[in-house]
Amino acid sequence: MRVLVVEDELLLADTIAEGLRRFSMAVDVCYDGEAALERVGVHAYDVVVLDRDLPLVHGDEVCKAVHSTGGEARVLMLTAAAEVDDRVTGLGLGADDYLTKPFAFAELVARVQALGRRARPALPPVLERAGVTLDVPRHQASRDGKFLPLSPKEFAVLEVLMRAEGNVVSAEELLEKAWDEHADPFTNAVRVAVMTLRRKLGAPQVIETVPGAGYRFGS
Repeated sequence: MRVLVVEDELLLADTIAEGLRRFSMAVDVCYDGEAALERVGVHAYDVVVLDRDLPLVHGDEVCKAVHSTGGEARVLMLTAAAEVDDRVTGLGLGADDYLTKPFAFAELVARVQALGRRARPALPPVLERAGVTLDVPRHQASRDGKFLPLSPKEFAVLEVLMRAEGNVVSAEELLEKAWDEHADPFTNAVRVAVMTLRRKLGAPQVIETVPGAGYRFGS
């Protein structure tokens, strides 16, 4: 899942981002509305975690811009205001969900995961294919009942491949969906992640390399 966190409190923004990365999400961070507008114009995000009271460009304008792109990004709006009128206004601008500060991080994660599922074609939160089970909400993976000790990045790659439902996923698409904006497009990170993932999945191999095209999770 590709997530953008927009929050002008630097410590809070970085803390949210690091926490979401532990759940195998690719997270970009910016600290004002102007930078947020630039990001949503370049990257296809699944979820935008958006503080409403932002400098330079207000969060309300960013929310409207996210939806004007015509993409599938869902907006989780954060605010210190607990009044009903504030929540109603935010939802009326196109926010898909609302969370009042201070909040429990576990609730934030659950809401982001739920919005992420709504941003893509409907698939169950627990994916099963070729004996591999991927429980996204619990962040657990297993094969034939045996627990798989995957790193966050390996988990993210496996999720993208399994959600493709047998279709080929290019290395560029994996880089876009499982890494953040700082990833080097010329890096071999995708190849290395797929190699270690194959090793942990064991035999018989279920990740196929399609020459010149990418990777496919077999049936």
